[in-house]
Amino acid sequence: MHYETILYQVTPDKVATITINRPEALNSFTLQMRREFEHVWATISEDCNVNAVVLRAAEGRAFSTGVDVKLAATENIMGSNNLWNGTDPGDSLGPRANKMWKPVVTAVHGLCCGGAFYWLNESDIIICSDDAQFFDPHVSYGLVCAVEPIGMSYHLPLQQVLRIALLGNDERISAETALRIGLVSEVLPKAELWERAHVLAAKIAAKPATAVQGSVRAIWESLELPRTEALNHGLRYCLVGNPVAAQEMDVAAARAGDKKYELR
Repeated sequence: MHYETILYQVTPDKVATITINRPEALNSFTLQMRREFEHVWATISEDCNVNAVVLRAAEGRAFSTGVDVKLAATENIMGSNNLWNGTDPGDSLGPRANKMWKPVVTAVHGLCCGGAFYWLNESDIIICSDDAQFFDPHVSYGLVCAVEPIGMSYHLPLQQVLRIALLGNDERISAETALRIGLVSEVLPKAELWERAHVLAAKIAAKPATAVQGSVRAIWESLELPRTEALNHGLRYCLVGNPVAAQEMDVAAARAGDKKYELR
């Protein structure tokens, strides 16, 4: 598939990088972008040369401002003119909605609002630059703010989610506040953001793929299960995945070698 709204590349360290590439429209998403994300997530799922993903956006004022409202009058972002066949954009944009279990490190700069939370809500690690600002303007424009904050509620305390949803355009979350409330795990100067995201993804990609992907899948699927069932479900993944993962590395050497780590 020829991509028109995203850039895609894979490096020898088994990291795939997806760049949202509509800077002239604040990296807002369109129906075409929905289709391209569906394709790229499926491609990554089946590519054994990809073990981790960096999601970022082309340089400019925004990581993404959500749906392209200027095209809303000419295209149906729900994907179908049939009332019962339309789907939420998150069904296309999010890796988990597309059953893609390789870890995703998302690097946010500038404005990140509204539908952009579809990506954040299904990312495994989110970092941002010090100029990042997060908000959701739906209610300020007379629109129910529901799907994005519901997804966010699995990451953030309910009070924080409601404050973002209800204040709309009247308040923005700074990078510092995003770090404090747990929306992101690291804040960096903008010039260092992309490199740092790649470093994190490459460290993950170097680990046994079966162990990493089994961990991602078990943890995400647990969110939809009661506690005991989630624990039992996760145990089954351990029993299935651990023997395979052990064949993907020299376990004895890993345990005997010097431990090198960052202190966060």
